[in-house]
Amino acid sequence: VLAEPAPPAPTGEFALDGAASVPSTSRARMPAESKLMAPQQPSILPADQMQPQPENRDRIEDFKTNPVHAALEDPVSTFSIDVDTASYSFVRGSLKQGTLPQADTVRVEEMINYFPYDWKGPESASTPFNSTVSVMPTPWNTQTRLMHVAIKGFDVKPTEQPKANLVFLIDVSGSMDEPDKLPLLKSAFRLLVSQLKADDTISIVTYAGDAGTVLEPTKASEKDKILSAIDNLTPGGSTAGEAGIKEAYRLAQKSFVKDGVNRVMLATDGDFNVGQTDDDDLKRLIESERKTGVFLSVFGFGRGNLNDQMMQTIAQNGNGTAAYIDTLAEAEKVLVEDASSTLFTIAKDVKIQVEFNPNKVSEYRLIGYETRALNREDFNNDRVDAGDIGSGHSVTAIYEITPKGSGGEQIDQLRYGQASVDNGGVANADEYAFVKIRYKLPNEDVSKLITTPVTSANEISSFDQASTDQRFSVAVAAFGQKLRDEDATAKFGYDKIMEIATAARGADPFGYRAEFLSLVRLASALGGNR
Repeated sequence: VLAEPAPPAPTGEFALDGAASVPSTSRARMPAESKLMAPQQPSILPADQMQPQPENRDRIEDFKTNPVHAALEDPVSTFSIDVDTASYSFVRGSLKQGTLPQADTVRVEEMINYFPYDWKGPESASTPFNSTVSVMPTPWNTQTRLMHVAIKGFDVKPTEQPKANLVFLIDVSGSMDEPDKLPLLKSAFRLLVSQLKADDTISIVTYAGDAGTVLEPTKASEKDKILSAIDNLTPGGSTAGEAGIKEAYRLAQKSFVKDGVNRVMLATDGDFNVGQTDDDDLKRLIESERKTGVFLSVFGFGRGNLNDQMMQTIAQNGNGTAAYIDTLAEAEKVLVEDASSTLFTIAKDVKIQVEFNPNKVSEYRLIGYETRALNREDFNNDRVDAGDIGSGHSVTAIYEITPKGSGGEQIDQLRYGQASVDNGGVANADEYAFVKIRYKLPNEDVSKLITTPVTSANEISSFDQASTDQRFSVAVAAFGQKLRDEDATAKFGYDKIMEIATAARGADPFGYRAEFLSLVRLASALGGNR
């Protein structure tokens, strides 16, 4: 479906490094009470010239950091994979505006999975992804180890990609009248249109007060017609998101492509403030449409009215992804460089369940994925929705484990519990854990199972011997925990994170890792630990 990508030229409105062409005084208009931002420095203007700050109504989902579990008492961990990347953009925006991010905007797994990694992929499309598990020393704790689970999706060649039927569902409410909202959105979707093949189909629905069809299903070969429809979008009115979603799904069904890509792409700055506003109502609506084979992804723009909680609800229940686009460079990453993984799902409802062997592991904790936790019984229940993997996508999960007898235990043994575990020499005595992954092919409703025992054969003796990608992903995990002010990394300085990330920068063709290093420096300069 996608033509071979060519680097897009910067538009007149946006520089490719991402900064909107806006006066610096208008770029960071965040009030002191913002949930996303720490209090700003006092204005240098005289009091009689100071302007009131716009109200910040960002909605962020609250969550608590995953606790440490005793393997003897609670040996099983279950969660849905997560390929969303919105959190990284939140963090970057906050740091570049001169403030440490609010803790709940930092979802560590989304920061880790923001970056492309060269994990080993599957040999053929018959198995949609491959998993690689390693056990290595923990840089921030000599008494624990990291169990690193890396998944790589099959990379579908452009010539083998199916036809695409895309519906752009665009918020043109009055609040979108900001340089980093509708103007950036229009530039972003122009980039995507340039990547589609002639026989792909595009429709455009807008919503503001009520929903309207701006462009009926149109072949991508009529590029001028599509771009003209995008260019003519103007903001105004309140946000009738419910009507817009229903109309978008109607158009998607009208041009439905069997065995193809059928996806609604919602672009918005925030709340659905007219119509079906409750997250549970939205969830039910999207779940019902998902069953028809039309998936939904959501892209957030701007700050001050962003409903991250709604974005997560839509993405997690619509078999889609959530990304936050704050710059043209980020739009290029999501809609051009990562277009295959953004659009083409190769496996859906992907769940991971890990059973730890208490004979080898005393304690464990999952780093991130707090909002993706599942009940143990959900793993085998094919009715329970989970995350999806796109073409060529990489997904990483990291556990911090405490080997038995290491002296790093945080939880006392139960007085009346089993004092020790003795496997009596059975075959699995050497196993750290048993990793199970369930998934469904995009057009199937029955899951398949992949299992991997984790043994001493998976061990890496020293952290420096881990691959470049493994070490870099661990540096990102440390950074995310540091920003959340977690106890695990309280004594692990930003300088140590910089040291690991610099040594593990490796090939960086798009400069993502170089940018990460600059964010670590900014966080350190802004005050280190909270």
